Amino acid sequence: MKKKYLVIGNPIDHSLSPKLHNYWIEKYKIDAIYEKKLLKNNEIVGLVSNIREERIHGINITVPFKKEVIPFLDELSVEAEISQSVNTIYKKDNKIIGENTDIEGFKLSLEKTDLETKNKKALILGAGGVVPSIIIALKKMQIKKIYLSNRTELKAIELKKNFPEIEIIKWGETLDFDIIINATSIGLKKEDEIDINYQQTSKNKFFYDVIYNPPETNFLKNAKKYGGITKNGKMMFIYQAQKAFFIWHKIVPEVDSETINLLNV
Repeated sequence: MKKKYLVIGNPIDHSLSPKLHNYWIEKYKIDAIYEKKLLKNNEIVGLVSNIREERIHGINITVPFKKEVIPFLDELSVEAEISQSVNTIYKKDNKIIGENTDIEGFKLSLEKTDLETKNKKALILGAGGVVPSIIIALKKMQIKKIYLSNRTELKAIELKKNFPEIEIIKWGETLDFDIIINATSIGLKKEDEIDINYQQTSKNKFFYDVIYNPPETNFLKNAKKYGGITKNGKMMFIYQAQKAFFIWHKIVPEVDSETINLLNV
């Protein structure tokens, strides 16, 4: 019987996880299937039960459930515990384990560029589930200073309790940053706009959007228009998936040009 894997979120239509994981499943001749599921909050406990009973063998988690899933798990990895963010769950020794592969995914995606992060200043837009992972990755890369801006300031203040070194600034405000990261869901829809002064802030600055579908959000288009260097979240997505795939199948899938081109949308 095929093993079953899922990605859950709300929204979920944009997710290319099934395309990537099923490509690797076929490539490495694994008897499994990977699907996506639109989820409501009250359905989390049932899905975790399915892992416990081995009707599902692993789940990836996306917006907005990366923190919400934690109370239903038995154990967290070190990185999931520090970040209080889980994007991969699985069963081991009769325990349901929560893992965070976003930290490694984000870090690797930046390291593969020519960007020098040491002693630089970064602004993160957003305070959702992926943001702690980005903060931890940037700290590992010796970033000098991290600023945070969120539409709901209370969520940013809550996050600062775990990361007191970050500085909160008002939404829409832009200081002299080297790197600006969109970690919100603004951009999933074609008409979505992030209201910042691109003309004043973009030239030679690095703009990163965790969104990979669509491949170029208005955030990136506007930055590029005014001389910014831009990168979407496709490589972060691939590298976090690579680590999740290894956790489940004990195979490190190859990330080659065919894999990358597979996700061109």
